[in-house]
Amino acid sequence: MRVLVLGLGNILLRDEGVGVRVIEALADRYAVPAGVEVVDGGTSGMDLLDTIAGCDHLLICDAVRADAPPASVIRLADAQVPALFRNRFSPHQLGVADLLATLVLTDETPRSITLIGVVPVDLALGLELSPEVALAAERALECLVAELRGRGFKLELRAPASASTA
Repeated sequence: MRVLVLGLGNILLRDEGVGVRVIEALADRYAVPAGVEVVDGGTSGMDLLDTIAGCDHLLICDAVRADAPPASVIRLADAQVPALFRNRFSPHQLGVADLLATLVLTDETPRSITLIGVVPVDLALGLELSPEVALAAERALECLVAELRGRGFKLELRAPASASTA
């Protein structure tokens, strides 16, 4: 089984970059097992076609506009995912909708798709997540880990870096 964990977003617009920040935390904190690929998709859109084509499961993390309070974490699956990206608030989300449609045409769609989304609080220029979304990012990371474990992958926490002794 090939699972692609894809973080999307623009890290220059505070909470819009939450998907990228969550997958960075996943790669930093966990030893990612064989069969799982973690990709910073940024705002790539159609450039991700070859990366996604033919994967068994696509697990996306992104900032989303949803009927939920700011800093909420939502989970959508399969047919719900492309529908969400049609109602975009970010230019990269149009690319994702087009990308998923293209994969249908080429018969290379993932067998399943899961989106872990975080509703943004602040989309102003800045590199840091808002405090509320920083907390939500931790919940989103827990959801990603649970999704992977639910698919039979064993994720181990990395050992913390120890202080060097002189």
